[in-house]
Order: sequence, then structure tokens, then C-alpha cells
Amino acid sequence: MFFFLSKLLGFFATPSNLVILIGIVGLVLLPTRFTRAGRWLAFVSVIIVAIFGLSPIGNALIIPLEDRFPPWDATRGAPDGFIVLGGTIDAWGPRNQRLLVVPELLRRYPNARVLFSGGSGALIDDGDAEAKFAARLLESLGIARSRITLEDRSRNTLENAVFSKAIVQPKPGERWLLVTSAYHMPRAIGVFRKAGFPVEPYPVDWRTHRIEVGPPLFVTMRDGLWRTDTAVHEWVGLAVYWLTGRSSELFPAP
Repeated sequence: MFFFLSKLLGFFATPSNLVILIGIVGLVLLPTRFTRAGRWLAFVSVIIVAIFGLSPIGNALIIPLEDRFPPWDATRGAPDGFIVLGGTIDAWGPRNQRLLVVPELLRRYPNARVLFSGGSGALIDDGDAEAKFAARLLESLGIARSRITLEDRSRNTLENAVFSKAIVQPKPGERWLLVTSAYHMPRAIGVFRKAGFPVEPYPVDWRTHRIEVGPPLFVTMRDGLWRTDTAVHEWVGLAVYWLTGRSSELFPAP
């Protein structure tokens, strides 16, 4: 039930989806006696797209998420392993740096293990687990299959934490790094802490390069919409996970 509700809320919490729905309703109303309302809704949808796509709103929302956890400090010593969260692969291949940093980490720490956590996030169709695609990609990058552990059942961040802990069974004193996108790290850390799996954040995939405060206008509307959608999705996720007792705190900190 939580998986279904979180997917439904995630859809409606995405500004782009809401704008599309507003626009569709407006178009549907145009040939009816509510033509005026339809025109107004269509006009509003275009204005909202322009605001979200071309203004710095996306940066303003995503920068606090990305800045919450600093880059991992390598001077603390070698870790025992890495948990790499899913959400990185689609039909076109890897979408961000979560997987692409793994080969360098394993070369730097030859005794460390890696667990990729990612099943299928599809709401209706189970689909293919992300983990097997990740394994093939890592092998193609020169990582021996024997060093890769897969968790292929998780459908969200909560299940990432619970299933990963069950597989890894971390021992006292072990140090595991959590590799995920910087904007997703606060929610992921909160969930792993609540699950009783102490991990150290290894944020990657900064979309604002951590220190970016502009530009006031994006080069493309697509970039602005993506940042706004991603940030709103994470802020809503933080609130929902905390209110339902699935995260250790509302806005986890180092």
C-alpha cells in the first residue's frame, strides 16, 4: 500500500505532471460551453511551464538538498563496502554518476565490496530489475562479477535500506558508503538510519555543482523543469517518509 500511495503522490507532486493535467483539462473544455475556462487553463499551464522552466526556482529548491551532505572525506580510511542505490538506468543506459563512480572506488579500495540495490519501480508491470542491468554495465567497465552483490527486489528507498541491510548484515565497526545522487542523499540517509543501517554518505551526481547559485535563466526549459520536478519530488518524499515513520528525521543532516 505504501508503494502504491508513494507512486501516486510522486506523480501528482511533480510540477510538470500537474501542468500537463491542467493543460489537458483546458483543451478538453475548449469545444464545450466552458470554452472560456478552457482557454484560461491552457494559458495558465503555458505560464507555469515558462516560470518553472526559465526561472531559478529549480536551483533554489535543489541546492539545499545537494548541499546537505558534503563530499566524502577519503582521509578517514578505507571503507568495507559500498551500497549503490538504483534509479540510475533506463532503456537508454545509465542516467547519472551513481554507477560510473564504482569502478574507480573499487580500484582505490580493492578489498571493498559493492552491493547494487535496485529492483523494478514499475507500478503495474513488474518489469526487469535494475540490478541485472547494473551488473552487466559494471562487468563491461572491468569489475569482476564476483565482487558485485545484487539486491533486485527493492522498489523504493525504504526497501533499498531494508533489503540491503538483510543482505549485507553489517557488523559492528564496519564502514559502508551509501552512493546516491546528492539531491537524494538526505532522504536516503534518513531511511537507512531508521532501518538501523549506519552508512556514510558518498554523494555524487551534483546537478548544480554544489556552489551554483544561478544563472537566473536556464539554457533550456527542459533543464529548469527537470530540476524543479526533481527537487519537489524529494521535498515531498522527505515529508511523507518522516510523517509515516520511515525516516529518522524530517531533514537529515551529517
